[in-house]
Amino acid sequence: MLDFIPNDPVIIAVVVILLSLVFFSYLLLRRTILEFRDGMR
Repeated sequence: MLDFIPNDPVIIAVVVILLSLVFFSYLLLRRTILEFRDGMR
């Protein structure tokens, strides 16, 4: 796994940004679904 990581800092930065975007969108989607379910009740 460690051999797969490139030494290029630009690629590492792009991967980190993509992972953080996926994580934040997941949190936002989860919060929206929970608020929607609470509003339906």
